[in-house]
Amino acid sequence: MLIPLDYYRILGLPIQATAEQLQQAHRDRTLQLPRREYSEVAIVARKQLLDEACAVLSDSEGRKAYDASFLAKTYDRESEAAQEAKHQRSKTSAGTATFLQDTGETAPPESKTLEAAPDPHTPSIEIDDNQFVGALLILQELGEYELVQKLGRPYLNNGSIAIAEGRFGDPQLVRPDIVLTVSLACLELGREQWQQGQYENAAKSLEAGQELLLRESLFASVRGEMQADIYKLRPYNILELLSLPEEKVAERRRGLEILREMLQERGGIDGSGDDRSGLGIEDFLRFVQQMRKHLTSSEQQALFEAEAGRPSAVATYLSVYTLLAQGFAARQPSMIRRAKLMLMQLGRRQDVHLEKAVCSLLLGQTEEASRALELSSEKEPLAFIREHSQDSPDLLPGLCLYAEHWLQEEVFPHFRDLANESVSLKDYFADPKVQAYLEALPQDAETANEWVVVQPRSGKLPGRLQPTAGRSPAAIPAQPPTAKQGASMVTLTPVPGEASTAASGAKSPATVAAPSAVAPVSLPIATVPHPAESTSKHRRRQHSGRSGASGNGLKGDFVDRARTKAAELTAQVKSMPPNKLALFLVAGVLSLLLLWLILSLLASAMQALSGPLRGEQALVRLEEPPLEIPALAAAPEPSAAGAVSGEITEESAGQIVQSWLSAKAAALGPNHAVEELKQVLTEPALSRWQLMAEAQQRNNAHQRYVHKLQVNGVKTNPTNPDRAQVEAQVAEKAEVFDRDQLVSSRNENLRVRYDLIRQEGQWRIMDWQVIK
Repeated sequence: MLIPLDYYRILGLPIQATAEQLQQAHRDRTLQLPRREYSEVAIVARKQLLDEACAVLSDSEGRKAYDASFLAKTYDRESEAAQEAKHQRSKTSAGTATFLQDTGETAPPESKTLEAAPDPHTPSIEIDDNQFVGALLILQELGEYELVQKLGRPYLNNGSIAIAEGRFGDPQLVRPDIVLTVSLACLELGREQWQQGQYENAAKSLEAGQELLLRESLFASVRGEMQADIYKLRPYNILELLSLPEEKVAERRRGLEILREMLQERGGIDGSGDDRSGLGIEDFLRFVQQMRKHLTSSEQQALFEAEAGRPSAVATYLSVYTLLAQGFAARQPSMIRRAKLMLMQLGRRQDVHLEKAVCSLLLGQTEEASRALELSSEKEPLAFIREHSQDSPDLLPGLCLYAEHWLQEEVFPHFRDLANESVSLKDYFADPKVQAYLEALPQDAETANEWVVVQPRSGKLPGRLQPTAGRSPAAIPAQPPTAKQGASMVTLTPVPGEASTAASGAKSPATVAAPSAVAPVSLPIATVPHPAESTSKHRRRQHSGRSGASGNGLKGDFVDRARTKAAELTAQVKSMPPNKLALFLVAGVLSLLLLWLILSLLASAMQALSGPLRGEQALVRLEEPPLEIPALAAAPEPSAAGAVSGEITEESAGQIVQSWLSAKAAALGPNHAVEELKQVLTEPALSRWQLMAEAQQRNNAHQRYVHKLQVNGVKTNPTNPDRAQVEAQVAEKAEVFDRDQLVSSRNENLRVRYDLIRQEGQWRIMDWQVIK
């Protein structure tokens, strides 16, 4: 049968290779044993092909005849390459899914597959049927992963006749060998597509290999490698699926499903569970930030509000952003009110007064917004707000300008459907729906003691905050929960200096029980990121070049309303008789003293009930701006001592090649330091040399090297700055030992062209070839 291979490729040599290079390549390839899972049948068939290639090319007359045939087919193929290039690229880019369809149940019958001649312009060799498994193995080692699947899969269909009849050898050995080779091709193809950024295709390739091994119930260790890669690939796959156009509904839904699987395994956004992605808590938070820009505001609302019910402080904070963005963009202040209530839940553990001020401003509660600003410890945002409120008796102009910039630059950009929307507070307050809603809200004087906090129910939105002012006593529980209910008590006390509830005619703050099924939010400090680079970053940003016209326009309405209230109260006081006025003042002073005493007692009681906080204050803001999630690898790798980054030069190229020569000497030396190969090599060279080093270690053999290196030139790929070629002169002296006995030595001076690629910012060697 014909196989699309040639003797030079089998040995990994160019057609110009010398006789010495031919013998060396044969020795190296013979030592480079395949994975231990292969049977002796596959290993023997592979060695037969290596020996045959060496024998044909070692004979001068036989090599001349072979070269003539080889070159004729090569030139014929090159003459047609221009016509076929576009078609072949489109076929290759179709990925694994299309390929598997071509080689699945619709594959041609086995007899036709065996006898069908390859492309007449592609070099090929005639092999015996019992060498088929060895040929597949060599093709897989050469990186022909798609070709391996095309040749091997048709023989794995149910009821395979060729294997059952023993055409390729013992069926009990041959079938597992073919299954292993095809599945390894899926594994390596998936990793190759991963490196190329084709994450969905990579996932399909890995899943196809895994399904084959599950169906055959073979090679659990290889299946484990595939599963580990699938887990590490999930964050990349999610990003690729969610970044698709919104018309790709099914694909984007799949991305969200994978994300929810990861969140479930982790125990939430800030959970400490193991989803086997390799991402720690902070890296996962960065990944979430990077992912958000691909989600719409409604998608984020559904995702984060569900996560907030775990409970999760980070998800609650993200829900606040979502509700603010949606409420402002859709002119729905009710959503902003919900965001404010969620902030009050977070406010028990951290400073979110600035966010509260923005929410209060958007709800028209200007006095409450001013009080929130007074309580905030965010120095730089407050300095900005004060700077833009210099000619005003309050901070409203600066707060309006700050809120507008914050929404435009730090909130909207994280939503797919809002990133290009403009923000205008003037347009927001001019909307009739907004005006109608704000008119129905209680006034600032009433909202001072308006809310009591109810803990969120598990899996639902945070509990509603019940208004106490201006409502009938029947709407508020008359008694606190009994001990039998087991409910935790949460009370929001008024801020000293506010108008008393007695003055406004409202009852004292009610105390409401939280549902007993859910404990208060309490996160250890280690589970959440430090906010130094988070939301405070956007507050520190200096906003320049924007006028405060919108802030000043809004400020006028707010100030007029406040002044009207003050005038009304002043007129009432002035109209009182002197005796009543004195009585009124005394009563007011006594009320304030009584209120202060009650607040002090309540604060002491709450502190005694809750006990001291464990650890420092939990902080939940995510880092801004989003950072790229770290590139994932199959396993952690040590930093290479000779790693080189930046632009490639002759000096750095010499350092890279010298690092490879040192790693080669260490890996094949008496200590068998195989791990050092990872520091300088990448695929396909890495796998070959790892196998070779491991084989020598198993056979108690090693080599000692002395190298001299001279770099002759460096050339960067003009279309891809992450690829380069280095040409060097390498003098190598080698001694080969078998169980510490010197068995051979050699002294060579070779001209070598190395192919380099930059991965994760560091240059590594992909492969090389000896040139004349």
